[in-house]
Amino acid sequence: MTAPILKVEGITKSFGGVQALRGVSLEIGSGEIHCLAGENGSGKSTLIKVISGVYEPDAGRIEINGQQFSHLNPKEAIGLGIQVIYQDFSVFPNLTVMENLALNMELMDNRKLMNYRRARAIASNAISQIGFDVDLDERVENLTVADRQLIAICRALLQEAKLIIMDEPTSALTKKEVKALFAVIKRLQSRGLSILFVSHKLDEVFEISERYTILRSGENVASGNTEELDRKTFAFHMTGREFADEYYKPAGVKGKPVLSVRGLTLRGVYSDISFDLAPGEILGITGLLGSGRTELAETLFGILQPDSGGIEIDGRAVKIRNVKSAIRRGIGYLPSDRLTEGLFQPQAVDRNLVITTLDRLSSRLGFLRRKAIAETAMQWIDRLSIAVRSPTLPVRTLSGGNQQKVVLARWLANDLSILILNGPTVGVDIGSKYDIHALMRKLAADGLAIIIISDDLPEVLACASRILVMRDGVFVRELDPSATTESKLSELSTGIA
Repeated sequence: MTAPILKVEGITKSFGGVQALRGVSLEIGSGEIHCLAGENGSGKSTLIKVISGVYEPDAGRIEINGQQFSHLNPKEAIGLGIQVIYQDFSVFPNLTVMENLALNMELMDNRKLMNYRRARAIASNAISQIGFDVDLDERVENLTVADRQLIAICRALLQEAKLIIMDEPTSALTKKEVKALFAVIKRLQSRGLSILFVSHKLDEVFEISERYTILRSGENVASGNTEELDRKTFAFHMTGREFADEYYKPAGVKGKPVLSVRGLTLRGVYSDISFDLAPGEILGITGLLGSGRTELAETLFGILQPDSGGIEIDGRAVKIRNVKSAIRRGIGYLPSDRLTEGLFQPQAVDRNLVITTLDRLSSRLGFLRRKAIAETAMQWIDRLSIAVRSPTLPVRTLSGGNQQKVVLARWLANDLSILILNGPTVGVDIGSKYDIHALMRKLAADGLAIIIISDDLPEVLACASRILVMRDGVFVRELDPSATTESKLSELSTGIA
């Protein structure tokens, strides 16, 4: 490893008696891409905030370019070349790209009015450093998540960053966008910048980083060269658990189809979609973003209306005109974005759990029965092992995996016959991912018909009993998971051999 740009030793931090970090150490070389990994709650975010000066550690020391500190403040950290890109990117959505990029520079020069000619020059210089092609006059709120992230990177470069810390940078990106981001990271590395890449995704850690540090429960558990690490060891270090490679093998799908789709078409989105789904089956649908996979799911759940084609449930033709109609017919839907589409973030965990069953938990006069709500919520918290300090806390206080379990529990409480999962493990850590996969298999074994929609190819191969590949709005192939590979799925999804 090259001479360290950052070295932290024995960092300890507690909050109100809760120990977040216990003697954590980390070392990053100049021009190195280093992965900081760990499950939600492992202490990653706390360590980032100590390094960037947001938190003062209770003990330990920080060394940057050979200078030693007991603690830093944010201004000192920025002056030493440390920039953090958080998950929300800290951009101003109501301002233009140019204004977001130039604002800090204008403020540092104590300007009361922005010089737009100077601002444009600053912004143009910033985006040119990473080859980012964007309209400087476009409002940031109109840009994709990936573009907002690139704006945050450009802004960091304007501050003469030497170490850029990226906190879960791929949590809301498509695979194509992740690939583009990695190309930018490699370009930054070639210029001598160091990157601390914070993630819990195995594939990304192996693809982008040279060295790694893994935290668990606020402590160091492993560090070393990524090339010397295998996936099972990585998962064990992250969770303290050993996972077997499991695949869903239905004991035998019996009975008539619970769902039949014939010639379903939504002009400009998908066309002539036909398939059957039997009780106990896990049907995997995979394809790139824009293939029509999400719109198909939303049609089955009554959010969108098809132009032609038909849907049968238990052999009877039905019209699913809205979401209420879908729920009444025993269909549940877990959306790809649980934060904006699946959860009421400020509301308590128990309220989120019972929202689909309020009719059964209300009196004849329509008053909520508080005791029944509390009992129902605790039943599902126990059944799905949802880690929560109190069911009355806001659901936003839970980890991604536990939030996902809340959305699942909400539908399972509704006596479903069909469950559609769009990106069932997006943004959850390794342990929760295995738990959700195990739950899906159990539900299917108990007779529930499940559709999983995902571009996580290992997930589709591990969980589906059969796979339909979607491209440009049509199904291009049906495959047996036991007789195919990730590369074959990728080839069919993209149309590129």
